[in-house]
Amino acid sequence: MRKYLFILKSEFMSSLQYVFNILFGFIGYAVILFVFFQLWQYLYSDPNELINGYTMNEMVWYIIVTEILWSSLGGRKFCTKICNDIKSGNIAYNLCKPYSYIGYALSSHLGSIIIKTVIYILLGMVMGFIFLGEFPAISISSIIVVSISSLLALVISTLLILMIGLFSFKIEDAQPFYWLYSKFILIIGTLFPIEFFPEIVRPILGYSPIFAICYGPAKLFVHFDFFYGLQVIGIQILYLIIVYFLCLCLYKKGVKKLNVNGG
Repeated sequence: MRKYLFILKSEFMSSLQYVFNILFGFIGYAVILFVFFQLWQYLYSDPNELINGYTMNEMVWYIIVTEILWSSLGGRKFCTKICNDIKSGNIAYNLCKPYSYIGYALSSHLGSIIIKTVIYILLGMVMGFIFLGEFPAISISSIIVVSISSLLALVISTLLILMIGLFSFKIEDAQPFYWLYSKFILIIGTLFPIEFFPEIVRPILGYSPIFAICYGPAKLFVHFDFFYGLQVIGIQILYLIIVYFLCLCLYKKGVKKLNVNGG
């Protein structure tokens, strides 16, 4: 565990050199928030009106949280790195290292996005307050539970992208699969809560990764309930275990293929 914490710390220190690039990338995030603030302001005749259980302010805060979790992740760059490691054969150099490639990739990526996530959280909260003039009801317990859930969401998202990248062991390039995955998460996961979809698909979305990486943490932020938070975290832990073992299986099969083919 210590070696992975060292990798995470090293990547974090390296990412501090690119703070201005992160701030520049915030422009796209700000534009998305502004557009959807205008959209929901138009759709809600009264800010206190309920649409599928959400007021206008709650909808805007929901989008702010989901966009923070998704925009700060840097998924495309991470997936490209995994695919390039496999295609170029660089992944073979990790076989003799005293750590797991999956643990290395996970800790390295999380370390590189810490400062980006913190900046997005701060700027997202400021923009939300400017737009709406208020925060959702916040308490110490809600801050702790939402923070734990958001951290788990980032870890699960990273593992899911790693899993997609590891498909490059079987196909030439897995990046088209990431493109489809990212559009699926963007359209269905980050912009609308599950309650806004037809009832027939709500149970499916409720068991999908969308619940663990977007919907669960965001709903906790706007509609906090301690026991619901424990349920969300429990589901996220289950997802984390499942996705980790899927990554492990793909990696072991890929390494076995490399060994059979002579490296």
